Amino acid sequence: MTNIEIMSPVGSYESLAAAIQAGAGSVYFGIGKLNMRSRSAVNFGREDLKHIVEICNTHHVRSYLTVNTIIYNDELSEMQELLNDAKKCGVSAIIASDWAVIEYAARIGIEIHISTQCNITNIEAVRFYARFADVMVLARENSLAQVASITEAIRNENICGPSGQQVRIEMFIHGALCMAVSGKCYLSLDNFNHSANRGACLQPCRRSYQVKDEESDLELAIDNKYIMSPKDLCTIGFLDKIIKAGVTVLKIEGRGRSAEYVKTVTACYHEALDAIILHQYTKEKIDEWITRLRSVYNRDFWDGYYLGRTMGEWADRYGSQATKIKVYVGKITNYFSKLQVAEIHIETQEICQGDSLLIIGPTTGVCEVEATEIRVKLKSVDSAHKGEDCSIPSSELVRRGDKVYKWIITEEEF
Repeated sequence: MTNIEIMSPVGSYESLAAAIQAGAGSVYFGIGKLNMRSRSAVNFGREDLKHIVEICNTHHVRSYLTVNTIIYNDELSEMQELLNDAKKCGVSAIIASDWAVIEYAARIGIEIHISTQCNITNIEAVRFYARFADVMVLARENSLAQVASITEAIRNENICGPSGQQVRIEMFIHGALCMAVSGKCYLSLDNFNHSANRGACLQPCRRSYQVKDEESDLELAIDNKYIMSPKDLCTIGFLDKIIKAGVTVLKIEGRGRSAEYVKTVTACYHEALDAIILHQYTKEKIDEWITRLRSVYNRDFWDGYYLGRTMGEWADRYGSQATKIKVYVGKITNYFSKLQVAEIHIETQEICQGDSLLIIGPTTGVCEVEATEIRVKLKSVDSAHKGEDCSIPSSELVRRGDKVYKWIITEEEF
């Protein structure tokens, strides 16, 4: 099981550092507008590509560039220039669905991974795409029994990609689910003229709705107004079954999520994978991981379609149900490595002794610190307030300019 890879979403340098901190084996990210999160998430620019790859290579993490949106004629040159840059910079692979992208990547010799947008649900599709790709993500609507039959056929028939190695199967293990099959949704385009298939989804499915009979104007009684908003996928309770089904790339959704989301989710699944390998995967650990997963952005959890369900579970409210939220406090102004002390300028709120703090930066990633002691002008105090400079102990290295947040428990946890 040493070849199993956790793939983390990256929408910023902070998230990139957090993914690496948490043990990701690979990261996936978008550049510019030619990806499925081009407008709904923070994206990198073309000038960032080389630096991202260098960071990944330094930490022995594979880098996957998403170029998985629909491509029109007037975008072909832009797409080709992006792929040329990707090859020059040494990107590990591109994630694609449009045939213009797949064909050009194959022509110039970049490793190709097939996107969920291609909706692979059977072995014939795998055989076809194996002419071009070494890794394929299966549709999220497959059951694990269907997945296992596909991976078994790959092994038995020795279905190989262009590298000469057997095709590897990737699956989503955590994060948001779309109401449409494999995310191929047209609702945002119909309602707002912003196409989800062009990376511009405005998520009208997440809103509440009333259901009425057009002829009689009678409103139908429904248990939940959020009738098109699925709960988030969470597979940490049956990750062992996913691995047993032959999946070797475990993909976390969330390029639009925060750095602390990326770190928490990646760390939990990395720990779960280690526990499975060491035969220490227990219900007690699963419960603890789920508690941690609930602390960051989520719409509540369900197990998706992997265990044979045919109907979805729907969120009962709009937005996140996280048990913790972060509140901005200020910035790091200095770090004294010998003393292991961080200096903070408080711009808003206050810091009290015992507060849990998040320190987040593009190189630091995510550092969680408890304010066990606070000093203002070298004197120990119970709290520090807006406008003051204070110092707290931190065994982890933080950097000037890193942002400091209070990590606050919400009512949801009680």
